[in-house]
Amino acid sequence: MKILVSGFGPFGEEDTNPSEIVATRVAEKLREAGHEARHVVLPVAYRRAKAILEQVVGELRPDIAIAIGLYGGITHVRVERVALNMMDFSIPDVDGEKPQDLPIDPKGPTAYLASIPTRRVVERLKEEGIPASLSYSAGTYLCNYVMYTLLRLSDRTGYPRRAGFIHIPYTIDIASRKKGLPASLPLDVLVKGVLIAVEETIKEIEKEK
Repeated sequence: MKILVSGFGPFGEEDTNPSEIVATRVAEKLREAGHEARHVVLPVAYRRAKAILEQVVGELRPDIAIAIGLYGGITHVRVERVALNMMDFSIPDVDGEKPQDLPIDPKGPTAYLASIPTRRVVERLKEEGIPASLSYSAGTYLCNYVMYTLLRLSDRTGYPRRAGFIHIPYTIDIASRKKGLPASLPLDVLVKGVLIAVEETIKEIEKEK
């Protein structure tokens, strides 16, 4: 399988973004398992993030694309089901852009549903002892933007064949350095969680053969 995994770079007070670390580790594990896997670190800047995704998807033509983002307030792995065709940034991105009440793609549909098997992924995570939930809103900032962009590319070009977005909490080591000790999970648990999402998506693709 050709698999694309993305995370985000530093943003705001976050000098280290756990989504970048998890994406890197997941891609390494997938390559060890024999897949053609690639990871990219996206800037928290919507114009540059879109350009990178379009280029990488065009080059790799992935079967699966899983995007990962940090959600500092959660205590579990959150699997997103819906991407809205909306940009409504409450704060500027790192390039100072702050679009509000604008579509991501004026020609695109109002929303896309994730094409990974979201419910089965959550069920499997729980079976493996990983706290997880389904989510019906990825927000209206960069996480939603990236999810919608991947699904729009899939709709327009056929690649990625399946795409989804996963929100993760802090890793324990990063949380331990922050004030208030925010909720966290071990790095290996987060990596395993994303790998499970890939595994379940591969099963869905293989059913189509």
